Amino acid sequence: MKSLPTQIVIENVLQSKMRGKVAYQGALSSSAALNISYVKPYNDPSNKGYQRPVDTKRCNDFAVYLSKGDDALFTPILLNAAGQWEFHSYDRIRPSFGRLICKGKASLMDGQHRLGGIERYTQETNSEINIPFLTFHSLDEDEEIKLFDTINTKAKGIGPSLSKYLRRDSDELSWIATELLVRRDSPFYNIGSIIGKRTKGRHVTLQNLYRTLHFLIKEPSVVLATKEEKLVLTISYFDSIKAALPSQWIDYQGYRLTHIVCLDALSIAGSKVLNICLSESKKFDIKLISKHTKKLATIDWSTDGSLKYVKGLSGSRTLAEELEEIML
Repeated sequence: MKSLPTQIVIENVLQSKMRGKVAYQGALSSSAALNISYVKPYNDPSNKGYQRPVDTKRCNDFAVYLSKGDDALFTPILLNAAGQWEFHSYDRIRPSFGRLICKGKASLMDGQHRLGGIERYTQETNSEINIPFLTFHSLDEDEEIKLFDTINTKAKGIGPSLSKYLRRDSDELSWIATELLVRRDSPFYNIGSIIGKRTKGRHVTLQNLYRTLHFLIKEPSVVLATKEEKLVLTISYFDSIKAALPSQWIDYQGYRLTHIVCLDALSIAGSKVLNICLSESKKFDIKLISKHTKKLATIDWSTDGSLKYVKGLSGSRTLAEELEEIML
């Protein structure tokens, strides 16, 4: 598994040190990357394996991502050469720049699904792509396992809210959700968090709004609208709710109106309200929306009332049926 039938040479490599460990950085062809690396499965007989079984779906998703062309950038794969790669500088003037002579395979510590997707993509397209890599010259097996564990347990993702924010220029609902948080005329302006971190007074995340927009903007009459029209409709709908229940809207501790389970219920029921308003007026009539939402003032939204038992999506759907009946 660790041997190579013939040596493989990688050109234009940069040698460096990381915390006292010699490392190499560069790029190699996809075919070379697949031939030069191997994976240590968690159930390896040596008891020094650690890699989980490959997830075919993740590989396929990455192959699809690569099909986007030049925009499909990705991070370097991480390898441990275990002393089987030799570095030779090109000259004395550039002692850290040269070539690697690979005499054996390197253990793949991070990038299993990227390589799996690359393998599928190159097979289907009959092509080669360059793969960036970072290789440690030699880590012992315990160091290798410890680094793998750190990468996969200590590293923290950016979170779904910030992810949606970063996609706002390419995804319609992400754009609308972002606008709901940054526009001063939005009822969510002072109670929302773009990065997903809830603080006192800011308890609605961008991810929460992204999710609830799926419920609100689902009827054909609304789906066909432009994103700007959808934004106006969403602001108008929730602003009319805020106008009908101003105290309940701003008091998160005392009322459940802006708790996520209730916002989802308001959106599920609101999709019917917006559809009827558009059907009746044939245009975006804000006054007609308010005519329906002001009826929500008849509900007890307090946190110690009957709504305190409403939990999860099933609770939102049940509450939405009641809200729809009241508003319509």
